[in-house]
Amino acid sequence: MALDWHQIDRFLMGEAWAGSLIQQHVAELCDVIGPRWGGSPEDRQAAEYIRDQMKQAGLDRAEIEPFTIDTWDHAAVSITLVESGRAIASLPFLRCKPIDIAAPLIDAGYATTHEIESLGDTINGAVVLAAISPEPFTAAEPFTRRLSYLTDAGAACVIAVEPKTGGRMEYSSSDEWLNLGPRGDVVAVVKTSSEDGAYLQRIAGEHPIIRVSVDARFFESEAHNTVAELTGTTHPERHLILAGHHDTVLGAPGGNDNASGTIGVMETARVMTALARELGVRPGMSIRFATWSGEEQRLQGARAYVARHYIEDALEQELKPLLNVNLDELSTGHMKGVVLHFPHLREFVQEQLDTMNDGLKCHVLDHMDAHSDHFPFAEAAIESSILWRWRFWGRHEDANFHHEQWDAANKLNTRELKEYAGQLARLLLRLSYIPPDEWPENPLSVSDVQKMIDRDAGKSHPVFH
Repeated sequence: MALDWHQIDRFLMGEAWAGSLIQQHVAELCDVIGPRWGGSPEDRQAAEYIRDQMKQAGLDRAEIEPFTIDTWDHAAVSITLVESGRAIASLPFLRCKPIDIAAPLIDAGYATTHEIESLGDTINGAVVLAAISPEPFTAAEPFTRRLSYLTDAGAACVIAVEPKTGGRMEYSSSDEWLNLGPRGDVVAVVKTSSEDGAYLQRIAGEHPIIRVSVDARFFESEAHNTVAELTGTTHPERHLILAGHHDTVLGAPGGNDNASGTIGVMETARVMTALARELGVRPGMSIRFATWSGEEQRLQGARAYVARHYIEDALEQELKPLLNVNLDELSTGHMKGVVLHFPHLREFVQEQLDTMNDGLKCHVLDHMDAHSDHFPFAEAAIESSILWRWRFWGRHEDANFHHEQWDAANKLNTRELKEYAGQLARLLLRLSYIPPDEWPENPLSVSDVQKMIDRDAGKSHPVFH
C-alpha cells in the first residue's frame, strides 16, 4: 500500500511526546525495583514488568525467555593499612575472586611494561597499586591487558585507582570481553577512590603492609530476557531487532545504564503499536523488541538469545535478523545517527535516515567492539549497530554515570528519550518496508568476523557510548 510518510511521521513523533510513559517506567525500574543484577529476584521483577507493559501496549506477543547465568556476588570487602589500622575506600571489580591477604604495597604506576620491568621481582607476592587511566603520551593499552601483565609478574592482588574524583567509585571488569573471555587465573582486583589512591601513592615508597579482603562467590542462577514482537504485513517471516539491557551492576538503580535504553525499547514499541492501532499502519517486516539480562556479566543474556535462535543447531532456529539496533546509555547525549559494526549497509541505512530529514548520519566502527549487547549479534555475523550519541562531540557534561549507586532515576533525560522513541520508530518502519531481497547482501561469515576479533583483541579503542 502507498504510505503517507508525512502523516506517519507526525503521528509517531506526536505520540512519542504526548503519550509518553517514560516517567512511569523510570520510577518503576529505578525507584521501586531498583538495582537489577542479572540472576537476582529484581532481574525477574524487571522482566515481568517489561513483559506486562508490552502486553498492555498491544504487541502481538510478549514473553520472558529464562536462561542460566554464570553469576557472582560479594559481601564484605576492605582495604586496611595494617600498622595504622587506617581503612581505605574499596570496591571489588566485578567477578573478583575471594581473597584475604596481607603483603607489602608496591606502586606500579600505570602498570605498563616498562614500569613492571623496572620493578623486577618486587611485584611477586605483593599488593600492587595501579592507575586505571592509561599512561600519558604512550600508546594506550586497556586496563585488562595491563592486569594480565601484573598477573604474569606474580602480583598477589591489585588495588586499582578510580579515575573519577569526589569519592565516587564504579564497578569495573577485569575480563577481556572481546575474544579471551574470563581469565581463570586473573589476579584479584579491588578498586579504591581517586583520593585514597593518591594517598597510597604517597606512602608506597615505604612499602607498608596492606591487607585486602574480599568475600565473594560464583554460582549459577536463572536470569530473564524479554521479547515482544509487532508482526509485519508484507514479510512477517523476516525481522529487525531493537534491544537494550535491563540489568544493572550491584547497587546501581541504573537510570542511564540502562533504564534509558530499556525504556527506549519499550516506548518505541508502544509508539509503533499505537500507529498500527489508530492509523492501521503496521511494519512490513516484523519488528522484535527485546531487553536482555546479564549485559554487565559478559553479555550473557544477548549471547543466550543468539545461541537459542540464530546459530547452527539452535534450539529455535530462525532466519537471522537483517539488522540489530542496540540501545545503551541513551542519556549520554542526543541521537546523532547510527553506527554499524559492518560496512555493507552504510549507504542503505543513510538513504533511510536522509528521508527523515533530521540530519542523522550513518557511520561504521573501525574495530570490533565488545562493550555492549550488539557484540553477540556481530559475533554471529549479524549486522549489529549502536546509536551515535556523543562520540566526537555532544556529550552531556553531567552524563558520566553508569556503574555506580549515583546512576539514579534523575540521570535519565526524559526530553531526549521522547525524541529517541520517535526517531527510532520512524527509522525502523522505513527499513521494514524495504523487501528483504533489496537489502545489500552481508558478505561476512562467522569465520571472517572471528578474524576481525582476533585482529582487535587486547587493543585500546575509543569508547563508543
